[in-house]
Amino acid sequence: MSTTVAKFGGSSLADAAHFIRIGEIVAKDPSRRFIVVSAPGKRCADDVKVTDLLLQCFTMAAEEENFEPVLLQIRDRFLEIIRGIFEEKAADEEAWLLSELQTIRSRLLQEPDRDYTASRGEYLSARILSDYLGYTFVDPEWCVCFTEDGKLDLQMTQRTMGAALRPLQNAVIAGFYGADPKGAVRTFNRGGSDVTGALAARAAGADLYENWTDVPGLLSADPRIVRDPETVEYLSYRELRTLSYMGASVLHTDSVLPASDLGIPINIRSTEEPENPGTMIVRKLPKGSARRAVTGVAGRTGMSVIQVEKVMTSDGSGFASNILESLKKRNLPFEHCLTGIDTITLVLRSELLLPVKEELLKEFTEELHPDYLSVRDHLSMIAVTGEKGTDKSDANVRVLEALTAAGIEITTINQGAGKLNLLIGVPEESYEDAIRAIYTVIEREG
Repeated sequence: MSTTVAKFGGSSLADAAHFIRIGEIVAKDPSRRFIVVSAPGKRCADDVKVTDLLLQCFTMAAEEENFEPVLLQIRDRFLEIIRGIFEEKAADEEAWLLSELQTIRSRLLQEPDRDYTASRGEYLSARILSDYLGYTFVDPEWCVCFTEDGKLDLQMTQRTMGAALRPLQNAVIAGFYGADPKGAVRTFNRGGSDVTGALAARAAGADLYENWTDVPGLLSADPRIVRDPETVEYLSYRELRTLSYMGASVLHTDSVLPASDLGIPINIRSTEEPENPGTMIVRKLPKGSARRAVTGVAGRTGMSVIQVEKVMTSDGSGFASNILESLKKRNLPFEHCLTGIDTITLVLRSELLLPVKEELLKEFTEELHPDYLSVRDHLSMIAVTGEKGTDKSDANVRVLEALTAAGIEITTINQGAGKLNLLIGVPEESYEDAIRAIYTVIEREG
């Protein structure tokens, strides 16, 4: 029997109707043996996610403010779900919920812990769904392992989660958190339930990892910028990581690696349109599938570019390593590093650069003695991806021609080897126009 791990995001668990829909989706395919869930998300545009309410409780408790009204909001959200999905068991579920909330309340009063508090939305959501489906509940505190400094221990997690899931026919696993060797709850970054889902797929040796959300797959461009962008049918792991890192927000960037290491396909689907096949992320595109030279475009604003120019920078004198060491001393990460014969160009997030900008430039001037040094702020970086490759395609040329035709200044450009992987810098004020111009290349291929 094949095994599917299905992860449902916050929008898919927003209310009782969505819990019922998950039950229907799971029942349609017996291979959906392991279910990973987030905390309930927004029910409407002006609603508040349960995790945000929990973090509000933590902040208020840490500042010795009265968090009880916010905790009551959380109680009411879960009571609404329980009363909407259970009939005979509703009273028992309500009693259990109130007991759990009392435990959370006591922890907040005695010793507020941010990670523990933030994790309770997933915990409660998973417990309720497991009771509703009749599945075993698996608490990731038992099997998602963090080191003492808060980093995921992948090898230990692989062993412990595999041991937890193998004996089970079906299970619901809470996403987003685990525990360190001392038993303290640790959480991933926001969107971390995607990572838990991929870890579960890896540990279970799944044939498929489904990621259910509120959109029918990965779109080829940001729908807030491009009107009705097309849904991508197939995408490679590499393309997904690039687009996710550069702003496409359907899937957490780190969730790709645990599944891609074993070649487990990832299927992004929508609980609002469960019959829509969505987007399939695979190691290698299947024969006969549509292969466009340009698959998608995504980008980030709020970037700065530092350009350092000095004759003979490439002669092995350690010029580049000195630049990177200056960044390392300040714990300042760079997004991209572009090199030329006599130039090094660093792309950094403006918000991270600003606090150390003056001292960094002073150090570059005094220690590197560059022939030319400049900084430019208010830039955007745009990634253009395509697995069809550039050896038989002029896609890179057409992308640049589209930007030129739209009168958009190109401040930086980096072309990856082999497959299409362009990184293009443009002024922030031209960002949306640039995305739309590049999308015309995708449209022409459609």
